[in-house]
Amino acid sequence: MELEPNDARDMLKWLVDAGADEALVDEPVNRFAVAAQAPAPPSGAFREAPVRSFEPAEKPSVDRAAPRRAELQARAPSATPPSAATTSARQLAAACQTLDELRLSLQKFDACALKATAKSTVFADGAADAPVMLIGEAPGRDEDLEGLPFVGRSGQLLDTMLRSIGLDRQTNAYITNVIFWRPPGNRPPTSEEAALCAPFLLRHIELKQPKVLVLLGGTPVKHILNIEEGITRTRGRWARYSVNGVEIPVLPTFHPAYLLRQPSAKRQAWLDLLSLKFKLRELGCL
Repeated sequence: MELEPNDARDMLKWLVDAGADEALVDEPVNRFAVAAQAPAPPSGAFREAPVRSFEPAEKPSVDRAAPRRAELQARAPSATPPSAATTSARQLAAACQTLDELRLSLQKFDACALKATAKSTVFADGAADAPVMLIGEAPGRDEDLEGLPFVGRSGQLLDTMLRSIGLDRQTNAYITNVIFWRPPGNRPPTSEEAALCAPFLLRHIELKQPKVLVLLGGTPVKHILNIEEGITRTRGRWARYSVNGVEIPVLPTFHPAYLLRQPSAKRQAWLDLLSLKFKLRELGCL
C-alpha cells in the first residue's frame, strides 16, 4: 500500500513517539508480511489471554405472536428498580430497527439532563458496514461543536493509530461513545447518565453488528463488559460480548486522550493495535 507523504510522516511520528527512534538494520522490515508468513500468531505480547464472555444481564424478551427484535437492557448495578426515564429509553431503543432510526430516537430523547447543556447529540461517525466498532467515553468540546465523535486532538491521534494498521472511518472503522452528549467541563459521566444511555448503546451494537469491538478507556469497559478492573489491567486482553447468541471479540485499549497525557503508554497501545490487526486478518476483515 502506497502512502501519501503526509500519512507517511504521521506514521513515522507515531513510531518515534512510541519509542521506535533507532534503526537496527540497513533495510526496513515489513513486520506484517513476516507475521503473515508465520504458521501461528506471535507469542508473548500478542498471545490472546483466555477470553471472557459477557452478556446483557437480562435476556431479551421476544413477542412470539409478533416476532420483533428484543430489547437490550443495561446491567443494573443493584436491585433498584429502573426509573421511568430508563424504562422509556429501553422502549425507544428496542423499537428502532435501523441505525438511522436509533439516531432519530436519541435526538428526540430528552430524559438525560446532559442534553440540556450540550449543543449536539453526538451519535457516531464512520462506515456503517465497517467490521470494527470503536467505543469511547463521551464527547468533548470539539465533538459537541461538530456533532461527531473524536474530532479533537485525541481524535486526530486515533485516526493516525487506525491508519497505521490499515483502518479509517471512510471505509472500515465506525466510532461512537458510551455517552451521546457532552458532560459539562468534560467531567466523567455519572452512573445515572450511563444508565440512561445504555439501552441506546447496546441497541447500537446490536444494529451495527460489528465483527470486532474496541473499547477505548475504562468507561466503556465498565459499562459494556460490566467489570470494575482498571484499563491498565484489562487492556490488550481479548474478551467476548454476546448479542442475540452471537459472540463478538472485544479488545480494551487505552483512550487516545490518555496517550496524549502519557506518551510512554503508546508502546503498549501499539501492541494492542497489532493484536487488533491480527484478529481482523484471522476473521478475514483485512
